[in-house]
Amino acid sequence: MPASSPPIIVFDLDGTLVETAPDLIGALNYVLDREGLRPVPFASARNMIGAGARKLIERGLEVEGRAVTTAELNRLTTDFVDYYAEHIADGSRPFDGLEAALDRLDAQGHRLAVCTNKLEWLSKLLLDRLGLSPRFAAICGADTFGVAKPDPMFLRETVARAGGQLPGAIMVGDAGTDVGVARRAQVPVIGVDFGYTDVPMAELKPDRLISHMRDLPDAVASLTRP
Repeated sequence: MPASSPPIIVFDLDGTLVETAPDLIGALNYVLDREGLRPVPFASARNMIGAGARKLIERGLEVEGRAVTTAELNRLTTDFVDYYAEHIADGSRPFDGLEAALDRLDAQGHRLAVCTNKLEWLSKLLLDRLGLSPRFAAICGADTFGVAKPDPMFLRETVARAGGQLPGAIMVGDAGTDVGVARRAQVPVIGVDFGYTDVPMAELKPDRLISHMRDLPDAVASLTRP
């Protein structure tokens, strides 16, 4: 890719591109209900999202003070993934303004990619169902390279798979793992304040902070000006 090409933009998925909380929390509460436990309220569960299915289940169990063995947690995670895959786009939708923002970035020549701690096949399934997959040169999950955010190798390999170059790349995300992977890979990061995080994005001090996807192209432009 020529050095003068617009930089590649790499996105987190859950809480950044797509509001996936309805279906993730639905799967969590399905698993909890099968264990005879109370559902976790939506508002509480929303901030538990972001570290993968296994961690989400662990957090849901912690709310009930329930401890399980590794084997039980493996079983619950398998049940969660099976149910979630069947209901992955029941209520999940792109955040308002996303597609128009992606259209602008594409028209400006930016290559786009996804770097998520969600499993790759689930990420592709979700983006397929929402008609978003063709927009991205690469969709990489926590199992794609055997590492997860904030390991900088994950971001470097995602950029490479998408045919981009790390110098000048920009990360877009909603949580500490996104800021962390960007800092470790030494690329700027745009934070969104409408995603899933137990630490407000403003406190994580991204290079730019946006509250709506309509503001994304201008945030990208401000980071790429000479």
